[in-house]
Amino acid sequence: MTGQTDVLVIGGGQAGLAIGYHLRRRRLDLAILDAQDAPGGAWRHTWDSLHLFSPAAYSSLPGRLMPTQPGREYPDAGHVVEYLNDYEQRYELPIHRPVRVRRVHRDGDRLRVETDKGIWSARAVVSATGTWWRPFLPATPGRHVFAGRQLHTTCYRRPSDFAGQRVVVVGGGNSGAQIAADLATHDGVDLTWVTRRPPRFLADDIDGRALFDAATARRRALDEGRTDTGGVTSLGDIVAVPPVRGARDTGLLKASPMFTRLTAGGIEWADGTRAAADAVIWCTGFRPALSHLAPLGLRGSRGHIPTHGTRATGEPRLHLLGYGDWTGPASATLIGVGRPARDAAAEIAGLLSR
Repeated sequence: MTGQTDVLVIGGGQAGLAIGYHLRRRRLDLAILDAQDAPGGAWRHTWDSLHLFSPAAYSSLPGRLMPTQPGREYPDAGHVVEYLNDYEQRYELPIHRPVRVRRVHRDGDRLRVETDKGIWSARAVVSATGTWWRPFLPATPGRHVFAGRQLHTTCYRRPSDFAGQRVVVVGGGNSGAQIAADLATHDGVDLTWVTRRPPRFLADDIDGRALFDAATARRRALDEGRTDTGGVTSLGDIVAVPPVRGARDTGLLKASPMFTRLTAGGIEWADGTRAAADAVIWCTGFRPALSHLAPLGLRGSRGHIPTHGTRATGEPRLHLLGYGDWTGPASATLIGVGRPARDAAAEIAGLLSR
């Protein structure tokens, strides 16, 4: 398969759909390449009990409100997948799947995109591959000695998979707290939750709506040269969603300090104390999935590509969307990706009109 278009979007998850919506509204010629074989992006691969932090109406992509899920204030991942599937069909977004992008190259006044299904040529490219596909595992001493099972957040599905086991969950963010709570309330699982610092729970009445407002206020302050407000991190690290709150309040969710190394049979702290473990779940975050952009030579510090808004400073034909605050306030969230997607579409339209 080969193709030519004005704008090529790499990634068919929530960020790819948001930019596709705005590009379509501007009547630009576009195509979206998605490596997945079905709609839903990373939401198709989350653990069974995952729920959004916000009600449906506050978790929507541009142009269409997410419908409520009967009986739930905070929709689950399956509901999000259904919404994304409906969204791409409603707006007739031109998505090609499964197509895996391998490399993006400069090619005169265009960009050449090499995939496992052939070559595409575009005047502008939007990379919207997110972070889920590049899990981060810290270089912890003994990680290759441990004889038990090790997995990342991306591979966790349900607590029943660990019945009768001693499980260590590593990580003090939302995924670590939610998976720890999931396991703590399941009979037959012996849980140890470890964090690098004492867990910082947000106030119980704070959900994703407040987080989006905090991220937006921080970006506005930085853009205007004012003092950094701290954004979401100033509020805490863990949203006290009902399962987490329940496990915490009943004393089932208690964190231990981070261990110093793994042993063949478990973990060991700095004072020599040990705990046996059958499995370690690393809830240690992600890195942006940007390897397909390596031929452009744009990577800066911390693996990020320097941007002005969403536009790569070293390649004006490339925009990055949905990787975190460095590509737009809260742009890795459903509600937050709409605004930077709108701005990126406007800038791309301006580029193509020259």
